[in-house]
Amino acid sequence: MITKSLILIMTIMAIFSTDSEAQKTSTEKKVLVVYFSRSGNTRAIANHIKEFTGGDLFEIQVAKPYPAEYRACTDVAKKEKAAHARPALKTKVENIALYDTIFIGYPNWWGTMPMPILTFIESYDFSGKILIPFCTHGGGGEQNCFTDFVKHTDKQEHKKGFLTNGEKAESSRKEVEKWLREIGVVK
Repeated sequence: MITKSLILIMTIMAIFSTDSEAQKTSTEKKVLVVYFSRSGNTRAIANHIKEFTGGDLFEIQVAKPYPAEYRACTDVAKKEKAAHARPALKTKVENIALYDTIFIGYPNWWGTMPMPILTFIESYDFSGKILIPFCTHGGGGEQNCFTDFVKHTDKQEHKKGFLTNGEKAESSRKEVEKWLREIGVVK
């Protein structure tokens, strides 16, 4: 007869073995997948990365939401870029020190990262961490998205970023897996 204590122990062991198995795919590193997404394209890539690495997800949300209408949103984004704004964020990562590898994803806004990404980057100490950018775009390509990312996080170790057209984000699972293998994050 199985006792309640034995069932509890078996349940706890199953939880820890599941977490352990997911992390093995990411070369024994604790992974955080951070993203900012207006339309859901960058979120789709973040979910692919989470699936392959077993990492934790964190969505960057601004305290004052952007307009839902595309043109109004891009107008605000353009003004923020010109002003070097750092929009306030709604939430923060509680224990960033627990993570070894941090993916940071965003759409291309006016040739670079959205300003909330800079707010996020400037809010944490990434010493000893590996930072990996990923970016979606609507036809503009990379432009300065990765060079600006490295410039603002120049004291950290980086790995090659992932770039895709936002229209292909949902269906880019195989490309994301290939990239993660190329940069040595998954085996």
